[in-house]
Amino acid sequence: MFFNSLLLLLLLLLLQISCSRFSLALQENSSATVRSGQINSNSVLVALLDSHYTELAELVEKALLLQTLEETVGKHNITIFAPKNEALERDLDPEFKRFLLEPGNLKSLQTLLLYHIVPAKIDRHSWPKSTSALTHHFTLSNERVELSGDDSSGEKFIGSAKVISPNAVDRPDGVIHGIEQLLIPRSVQQDFNNRRSLRSISAVKPEGAPEVDPRTHRLKKPAPPVKPGAPPVLPIYDAMAPGPSLAPAPAPGPGGPHHHFNGMRQVKDFIQTLIQYGGYNEMADILVNLTSLATEMGRLVSEGYVLTVLAPNDEAMAKLTTDQLSEPGAPEQIIYYHIIPEYQTEESMYNAVRRFGKVSYDTLRLPHKVLAQEADGSVRFGHSDGSAYLFDPDIYTDGRISVQGIDGVLFPPEEKAKEEKKTIKVATVKPRRGKLLEAACRMLVAIGQDSRFTSCRL
Repeated sequence: MFFNSLLLLLLLLLLQISCSRFSLALQENSSATVRSGQINSNSVLVALLDSHYTELAELVEKALLLQTLEETVGKHNITIFAPKNEALERDLDPEFKRFLLEPGNLKSLQTLLLYHIVPAKIDRHSWPKSTSALTHHFTLSNERVELSGDDSSGEKFIGSAKVISPNAVDRPDGVIHGIEQLLIPRSVQQDFNNRRSLRSISAVKPEGAPEVDPRTHRLKKPAPPVKPGAPPVLPIYDAMAPGPSLAPAPAPGPGGPHHHFNGMRQVKDFIQTLIQYGGYNEMADILVNLTSLATEMGRLVSEGYVLTVLAPNDEAMAKLTTDQLSEPGAPEQIIYYHIIPEYQTEESMYNAVRRFGKVSYDTLRLPHKVLAQEADGSVRFGHSDGSAYLFDPDIYTDGRISVQGIDGVLFPPEEKAKEEKKTIKVATVKPRRGKLLEAACRMLVAIGQDSRFTSCRL
């Protein structure tokens, strides 16, 4: 009985030894297959691509690291610390993620991912039990990671990241631990900081050559801040567009840079008022059809300038000859002389001429001015030869544009050139002394009456 039991025990012992040798042989064969460079379906890399750590797997593919990891697994086992998808989707700084995905920063992305892989198999049983028993491991990026644990709660940490899924995937050639957040090595953080500071510096555009304003032919300067409703900073002559003889393009449209007023609407309003008032159709026709002055006036008013228009009536405009209107730029020059860059009404102009007698107003036709003086209880513009009376006062007044009807077309006085007096000098030639004596002797010989002159020889 005892002998049979002993024999049975020996048989069981031999069977156990043979099974263990067979399992060791299987492990050696699988390890040899892995180290041969061929990845089988049971590899940790295949498990990573098929796991729920899809964000990390996608980054590994974008970083072109699959071949590198296959060669690493063919040599030794690995441990992958895989951040959860939320840590790469929502918790990561968008600017830092954009930095990692830029094609020029592929090296930084590869360094970041290799920092999460240790070329050794570290399972949860070989993890440190307390914070005092720290272990350090070199990663594939040649930087060390620190492993620690909490003996009271049993939690495991890698650096400052908490391990939330230890041994999430366990394969013969490696293991995957799920961690709470992304691990960022110092080198990648430094690259990101340098690139961010470089971007802030390069965002400052270099100053180029100075630009010239085509309207004023001066260097462009940034306009100072102007409060809404404040008068414009530039003189009105600097804000005017070049005349048709210099630039035939029309002035810019309504709505100036300060957006004080809708100047185009004001100009249309006063032109409609001229037409409805009656007797000023020719003036309205020149503003709208023959010139681009209506657009330019609208732009000026939009930028805050004020204007006073001396509008000749149709009877006065009919006296203009074809020669006066046919020259290039003539209609514009005529109208420019009838626009005063001030806001004047009948009352303000009449009070000025009553007090001072004569007042000269600037016009948009530089450098000519229009003269105003009191005459017959009204205001007369111009000089005696080509003067015009204030005929229809205050046709249109809105605080920005004032239109005053006159009964004549004004022209600037022509400067008469002073003729230089030419003094003609008559040159008198003095006769020579010999010629004078010869003439006297001839005359005396011809007479022949006095013997005293017979000795005179020629």
